[in-house]
Amino acid sequence: MDDEPIYRADLAYIHDQGYGFHAEICAPGILAVLEPVRASGGVVLEVGCGSGALTRHLVAAGHRVIATDASPAMLDLARATVPGAEAIRPLVLPHDPIPPVDAIVGIGHPLNYLPSLDAIHTALAALTAALPVGGLLALDLCDLEWGALRQGAAPHARVGDDWAIITRFHQPAPDRFDREITTFVRTDDGHYRRSDEFHRTVLVDTTTIPDALARHGIQATVGTSFGDPEHPLPRGLRTIIGRKTTATPG
Repeated sequence: MDDEPIYRADLAYIHDQGYGFHAEICAPGILAVLEPVRASGGVVLEVGCGSGALTRHLVAAGHRVIATDASPAMLDLARATVPGAEAIRPLVLPHDPIPPVDAIVGIGHPLNYLPSLDAIHTALAALTAALPVGGLLALDLCDLEWGALRQGAAPHARVGDDWAIITRFHQPAPDRFDREITTFVRTDDGHYRRSDEFHRTVLVDTTTIPDALARHGIQATVGTSFGDPEHPLPRGLRTIIGRKTTATPG
């Protein structure tokens, strides 16, 4: 089950149709953080772009964006909805090569989907190595608190015009938070197609992240919003905002 791809076509569609609100919350703060990059004409790499909900805001603000995701279905949606991006392409962390860019952003906790804490740290090292001195980093990560606050959470269900989703939650360890997701999408003949996905996520003690990033030349802070107090993130989800102050050690 753990080896199956995630965010296949039906779940990608539902996520695009019903869950873009996280990008709306994050966009004002991220755009403010990235203003120096926009003003200088620099390039922003977006990891875990999904269907392009944040990408739309970045492009509309005048940013040059390379949008990436590990899900082919999400990338198909992003290509259709954000034609103004410089590139929309696959990127599977932590080992795919990362192009040199001036800023890196990622929302929806994409790094928590990596298989281990070691993989998360490897990905952070690779991302920071792609930044020049002065480059910016703005990500969100699920803290250990995310799981602690949601122990025993009831299943989540939502219904749209032509879709429905049911999510069951499990926390097998303090640093794990897993989801069993069942989706139903209406087909052209009026019937509903069922799909099932299992999402395994690794939670992080985010208080350790600034020291980890400092070893790669990044001065970073942990917060509860991207600098916009009117748009706090859900409890347990943290922002990591940093600037590269020294070259990555060779």
